[in-house]
Formats: sequence, structure tokens, C-alpha cells
Amino acid sequence: MNLAIIPARGGSKRIPKKNIKSFSGMPIIAYSIQAAINCKIFDKVMVSTDSEEIARIAMDYGATVPFMRSKNTSDDFATTTDVLIEVLEAYADIENTFDYLCCIYPTAPFVTSDILFTAYKLLLEERADALIPVVPFSYPPMRGLIIENSRLKMKWPENINARSQDLDSMYHDSGQFYFVRVEAFLKEKKLFCNNTVPMLLSELEVQDIDNETDWKLAELKYKMFVE
Repeated sequence: MNLAIIPARGGSKRIPKKNIKSFSGMPIIAYSIQAAINCKIFDKVMVSTDSEEIARIAMDYGATVPFMRSKNTSDDFATTTDVLIEVLEAYADIENTFDYLCCIYPTAPFVTSDILFTAYKLLLEERADALIPVVPFSYPPMRGLIIENSRLKMKWPENINARSQDLDSMYHDSGQFYFVRVEAFLKEKKLFCNNTVPMLLSELEVQDIDNETDWKLAELKYKMFVE
């Protein structure tokens, strides 16, 4: 059995009600729910939340909320791993166990059912314990600059004359979803397992949403994405 978990805490300081704020006509969490349901690879699609309002909206769009998140995983210090372990333990208490878990963040409108299906297929083909979607840095971090004592300097001065194409490609987490084999996740207690494969995404498919400017940029990208 496979499980999709969408962690959606109620508190959001920088963007009020961020997880259910309207994004191009729907509560933003609805995109993650619909992608998980429509890809047809999950036996259960659930939302982990401490908010009755989020729970109601999640169920309106087809997700289940079999239990509410505890206080221990609802504060600012709880990690995604803490939340996922709590959910797995709660399901185990009612004798539900799973082979694979996909954690999909509620503010990931670019995640589609096709992307999730492709990720799952790649995970199985590579016989990996985890899959993380990544994006290449648009500028080589090895040529990064820092400020010390009000003066600009290179972090790694040995790269001052290096051409971008001669430096190793580097990537960052897209911050959208994680696929893991449950047994490995519970053993290692981390989403970035030792046997993890990447899934490459483009910058047009990714946008961090931490403030109102990010939100506007995401909506502009989304219009390009769906056209």
C-alpha cells in the first residue's frame, strides 16, 4: 500500500492562512490533493493538520483527515520527519501499514499527477529508498560572494578565473515533495535516505512561496505552466 501525506499546519505568520489561500482560483492545498488523487498510485491521500478549517477544505477536495495533528508536531520546532512519523504510527495503531510514502507540501501547485507518477516509476526502476526532485542552481555557488568587514570577497577565491561550464553542476531541493520507502524512512529517520535518487525539474516548475512577492511570482509562473 502507498500513502500520500500532505502536511498543512494552521499557523502561518508571513502569509496568513497560507495553506488554504486562493491560488489561481482554488485553495492552494487543493492542487496537491488533486495531483495525489489523480495519479492513481496512492491507496490513501491524507492531510495532517491542526486546523479544523484546513481539515474541512481538504475533505471538500477529496482528501481524508483521519486524525488531527498533535500539539507536539504543531509548533514551530516540529520537523516534517516528526509529522510523518506521527502519521505512520497513528496508522499502525489501526493496523494500516504502507510500503511507500509520498510527502507533498500543500503549497506546491506545480506538482501534477504525471510528475508524481513519473517519480514513483523512477524510484521503483532505480530500486532506491528515496527520491527527491531537484533544480540546478542558475548560477554556480562555487563562484559565490560573501561580505566580510564591509568588503566583498569570494567564498572560494580559487574559482575566480573558472568558467561556469568547467565547474560541477549543483542542485537544490525543489521543496515540493519527497518519495520514500517506508521501511528505510523509519530506519534512517530522514527523508534524504542514503540510497536517494534525483528527479530533475526546471526553474519554471518550481517556486518557493515564503512571502507575498513569492506568491505573485508563483501565480505568474503557474499561468505559463498551464498554457
